[in-house]
Amino acid sequence: MAKKTEITVESKLRALYDLQLIDSRIDEIVSLRGELPLEVEDLENEIAGLNIKSDKIKAEIEASEQGISEQKQVIENAKELLKKYEEKLKNVRNNREYNSIVKEQEYQDLESQLAEKKIKEFNAGIEQKQEVLTVLNEKIEERNSHLDSKKSELEAILKETHKEEDLLQKKSSEFEKEIEERLINAYKRIRSSVKNGLAIVPVDRGASGGSFFSIPPQVQLEIASRNKIITDEHSGRILIDAELAKEEQEKIQKLIGG
Repeated sequence: MAKKTEITVESKLRALYDLQLIDSRIDEIVSLRGELPLEVEDLENEIAGLNIKSDKIKAEIEASEQGISEQKQVIENAKELLKKYEEKLKNVRNNREYNSIVKEQEYQDLESQLAEKKIKEFNAGIEQKQEVLTVLNEKIEERNSHLDSKKSELEAILKETHKEEDLLQKKSSEFEKEIEERLINAYKRIRSSVKNGLAIVPVDRGASGGSFFSIPPQVQLEIASRNKIITDEHSGRILIDAELAKEEQEKIQKLIGG
């Protein structure tokens, strides 16, 4: 712990800028992936939703087919009963018995007609659902094809950058441990508040990197002396001199094989 208190301001600035260079490269890799991970996730969610709809329609078709089977059984039962009633009519002994059997026949005829009507309705519903299912399956197939394409694209980028990103993440964690917590917190706070994630920038042509606001000569001298940490009053970024930046850029390029 004593070593951290003895570290010079220049060493702190170098360590912070090293971390910035590594994190900026990680940002580039993440940017290269772009929206692909989100696109893949959205497609997977969409396909899952379409499959749920497809399963629901299939279940409805199965239920309708079961309904048709049941109505066909009703018709078969009615036919069997009508045969029995025909036999009974041959042996009727009076008008009352005759009228009772005829009423039962009429009832079974109505049951058969109603069952036939229900079968037609079930078939019409199945036909309609099959059409919806065909369109849905075509959409699922198209979205799956699109998903495969996006996954292949993402996997190609991940394969290309995986090794480098692993190394960078490891180095970023190592460099963080070498910097005191107060500075790391400040670095992360600035990084999250600026658009391009640059918390530490070199002075370029009398202005801070990425800014059009000029820095007074006296302040430039203080930055070049590397004796204290100076921030840009306009952006809040930590400022370093161009020479230090160049030296660290070369060092990090060698470190990560760039």
